[in-house]
Amino acid sequence: MVRPLVVGVDGSDASFLALDWAVDEAARHALPLRLVYASRWERYEDTALGLSLKRPAGEVLADNIVGAAVERANLRNADVNVSTQVLGDDPESVLLRESDHVSGVIVGSRGRGAFTGLLLGSVGLAVAGRAHCPAIVVRGDKAGLAGTHERVLLGVGDSAKGSEAVRFAFQEAAARGCALDAVRAWRCPAHESTDHPLLPGDPERYHEGRASAVLDEALEETAGEFPTVRVRRVTVEGPAHKVLLQRSAAADLLVIGALRRDSHLGLQLGRVAHTALHHAECPVAVVPQPA
Repeated sequence: MVRPLVVGVDGSDASFLALDWAVDEAARHALPLRLVYASRWERYEDTALGLSLKRPAGEVLADNIVGAAVERANLRNADVNVSTQVLGDDPESVLLRESDHVSGVIVGSRGRGAFTGLLLGSVGLAVAGRAHCPAIVVRGDKAGLAGTHERVLLGVGDSAKGSEAVRFAFQEAAARGCALDAVRAWRCPAHESTDHPLLPGDPERYHEGRASAVLDEALEETAGEFPTVRVRRVTVEGPAHKVLLQRSAAADLLVIGALRRDSHLGLQLGRVAHTALHHAECPVAVVPQPA
């Protein structure tokens, strides 16, 4: 069964940018695209108006937004199979429910109701933190949004071996016909020195070597399945959130894994993902990884 991509639309500029990106993504992977509009106001208005013959204002607004979104999607790529869904519930709940049955959920960095100056809206943060499928927050500069860098950036964490994030990054690079930069950041604690009893010689070389080993282990299993993808393995000294943020300026997509614990109801984002979602210069894909 083919699982569609889902993109949240609300009439904001950010959601239309997300829609454009979603249309391109659906075309790359030959997937259908479902446009979802969700708002509690429709549900409240239906209850308040009862048997009134007048159409609720929220319903009219929803029709206008969805109609404009469909027209925009068709103009961008008429070959993508587009469907729509309008639901009377809050966007966060709707998109999280959708994440159980789709290939990916795509949202803009800010919604129609977001305060001016916010770097990331509450819906994008919640979806990225709790979705059960890859969640992509579309943000960044024009070059990153347009995909002109021809490079996917993967942040390799401690539990990356055989991870869904690694596979997702390879799939994206293969679909785009571009290179994959797999980056592992490492640190050398300040208290370690050449006199450390367990680290003979050069501690920095030791930590860099460990980072390189982790990187090779994380990639070896999946790399063989994607022989056409050009992989650049990079180890960099520094905090992972700063390293990936800096490199996102030369990428079309940043891919990060996030642990999902079924018993954990709150947001499940570490510092690296949180920083990327707020400040990256390209779209960010947060891929769930079972704990």
